[in-house]
This record gives sequence, structure tokens and C-alpha cells, in this order.
Amino acid sequence: MRPNTLRLLRRYHHYLGLFFAPMILLFAISGALQTFRLQEAKGYGGTPPNWIVWLASVHKDQGPPRERKAEKPKPAPGAAEAQKPRAEASAGAAKRPSPLPLKIFVVLLSIALTLSTITGIVIALASRAMRRISIILLVLGTVVPIVLLWV
Repeated sequence: MRPNTLRLLRRYHHYLGLFFAPMILLFAISGALQTFRLQEAKGYGGTPPNWIVWLASVHKDQGPPRERKAEKPKPAPGAAEAQKPRAEASAGAAKRPSPLPLKIFVVLLSIALTLSTITGIVIALASRAMRRISIILLVLGTVVPIVLLWV
């Protein structure tokens, strides 16, 4: 590639990376929390903190948390099993692999993405020639999604 093309690609990478960095951080952190279902009472072991519920709602529903609708009553525990044929019930009882190794990998991926994004921001802000545009892009990348949440 020609040097001018590489320079242009680096500049676009710089602009896009800084603009999307705040949301990349939000999604990496909220995704790690959701991997272990910490936004739910059963995953957290009690009532989860509001900030975890809020992050999960933005991550999953692209909006702030809403009031839950009344849930339909669940059938009695034995009623559903009685309707299934025995062969189908025994097939569902087969041992599935543990999801824990993949969950650990996903959390490590989230940590790496967070650290990589923070490192990119630090490197971008270290350049005095582009510091002003870098700060503007970071602010815009923070403000635009917040405004879009409430539109």
C-alpha cells in the first residue's frame, strides 16, 4: 500500500476508535457481568445493584430498565413432565458440558478488550498534535449514545 493510503487508514482508525471507545468499554464491562447473570437475582444471589441492572438493560435492550410486566403463572412442576414422552424426557437428561470454561474465556476477553481500549485511548491522547480532536471524539462518543438512550 502507498504511504498516503496507510496514513489515511490510520487517521480513520484513530477517529473511529476514539468515537466508539466509550461504548466499547460499556459493552465489554456489561457483557462480562452478564456472563454470570449478575443482573438477575438468581445470578447475583440477591437483589443486584441498580447500576448492574441498568448496564445490562442498555446492553440487551438498548434502553434504560423498564417496569416488568406481570408474569404469567407457571404450570405446576409435575404437569409439564407428565405431558412429555419418556424418551424425550430421558434425552434431555443427558449430561451437557459445563459452560464455566467458556464463561471464564468470555470474561477474559472482556478484560482484554477493556485494557486494549484504555491503552488505545492513552496512546491517542499522548499525541499532542491530535489531542484536541481526540478529546472531542471521546466526548462525542460518550454524549451521543446517552442522548440516543433518551430520544
